[in-house]
Amino acid sequence: MTNIIFSRKEFEKHVKINSEIEQKITLFGTPLEKVDKDGVEIEVFANRPDLISLDGFMRSFKKFIGKDSSVKNYVLKKAETGYKVRVDNSVKDVRPYVMCAIAKKVNLDDERLKDLINLQEKLATTIGRNRKKVAIGVYPLDKIKFPITYTALNPKEIKFTPLGNKNELVADEILEASSTGRKYSSLLKDFKKYPVFMDSKSNILSMPPIINSELSGRVDLGTKELFIECTGTDKLAVERTLIIMATSLAESGCALYQVDIADDTGVKNLRLESQKTKISIDNVNKLLGLELSEPQIQKLLEKMGHSYKKGVVETPCWRFDILHEVDLIEDIAIAYGYNNLVPEVPNISTAGEESKQSIVKRKLSEILIGLGMLEISTYHLIRPEEFEKNSLDALELLDSKNEYKYLRPNLFVPLMRILSENKDSEYPQKVFEIGRVFNKNGQKENGIEENDNLIIGISPANATEIKKHLDYLFKMLNVEYKINELSKNGLIDGRTCSILVNNKTIGYFGEVHPNTLKNNGLSMPLAVAEINIEEIYSLIN
Repeated sequence: MTNIIFSRKEFEKHVKINSEIEQKITLFGTPLEKVDKDGVEIEVFANRPDLISLDGFMRSFKKFIGKDSSVKNYVLKKAETGYKVRVDNSVKDVRPYVMCAIAKKVNLDDERLKDLINLQEKLATTIGRNRKKVAIGVYPLDKIKFPITYTALNPKEIKFTPLGNKNELVADEILEASSTGRKYSSLLKDFKKYPVFMDSKSNILSMPPIINSELSGRVDLGTKELFIECTGTDKLAVERTLIIMATSLAESGCALYQVDIADDTGVKNLRLESQKTKISIDNVNKLLGLELSEPQIQKLLEKMGHSYKKGVVETPCWRFDILHEVDLIEDIAIAYGYNNLVPEVPNISTAGEESKQSIVKRKLSEILIGLGMLEISTYHLIRPEEFEKNSLDALELLDSKNEYKYLRPNLFVPLMRILSENKDSEYPQKVFEIGRVFNKNGQKENGIEENDNLIIGISPANATEIKKHLDYLFKMLNVEYKINELSKNGLIDGRTCSILVNNKTIGYFGEVHPNTLKNNGLSMPLAVAEINIEEIYSLIN
């Protein structure tokens, strides 16, 4: 989530601020932080990045308050002749994904230019994870000669005048001499080549994710046409970021054009496609405790920017948070007004107590936190590349709406993801997670066996260090355990053991193999232990 400050003057060109509007801003799901004579500050949650710009916010908010009933269908024109970006294979190991668009009929005043820059930076910070997953470049179109090449070069071959400078610098000088370079240099430090955009005259346009060139990267009030590029390490995040940038510009009256992205797999370009989701009136009323009719549900969905017809909801391309019917029901609740829901005390008598599983999990957490460890929580799903890299036998989801497509069969894979994403954080790193894992089992009714696992990761550490933690953990649980030498894929032979309780194998511990570390972008030694805690439940009173 992030806080956004809109100019009050620009805000009130759309909607006048009063006490009723202030209340509705919060009821819309964007808590109002502050209003003064200069600005309107709101909080935008991570699931609604489309609200970060003023145009994006007003597009949805005016529907919510009944001030706009139009259906937003932006025209995305096909790429004009020559609007092409050639993607070289050399970028695959650095920032492999790129998507671009062109906006014409741009009308920038001081406030719109500030809003554009603010949108660019906020998206790069939030969706882009401080430019790691996505970085955005915006350029005056008239300063660029197509076709463009996106490639990776040796740092000594990269020489251009960075934005805000007067002198040409080579890549490493840019990383050291400029404040932006120093801030984001860690994103390139592990690579032998750095990515660049070059036009047909071999002029370097930018070095993503760091900085644009002074020659072709300065947007000002006289700019009427824009070239926009998004690069990154996450394909879906790159596409979604460009959709938000493009549709926000379209909302202000710009004309959008595709740019052909050509690589060795073919040609692709930006799409602004809506998605359709089935919704049940019975499910809506059951979940919300209401008795809404179909016309009422249709009206509420339209207040949130959707369209409805015969049990199917069509959602605009910028609403990435709509993954399931229940997300639409949440939108209906927002449109209906949480303040209008009347709480009821259920006419039942119950007595509850904490389950044994919860008690054991809490005790495990308290013991490990007492050892100075940090608890993490990861998704139940893993990405296709994680599935392939670890040669897993995992369950694949049908019709996944995001980049996570497989149920995790262990906690080791998400642990490696977390550590690789935080390799620049302070060491030692001592983390643990208690979570559910999913494996195939034909004897189960649905073919899936679910278990609760515990994983511990310490870096830098060895097998002896991790065993000390296990000794203390089992001692505090008053459970005896034994170990046997084990050979396990991804760990070092001779430094890995199985964990047995009552002569039943419940897990393993050991040192992660250097090749496994390298494949996950890690360089520090790592020791792990993973335990199926289902057996522990039965042993603790």
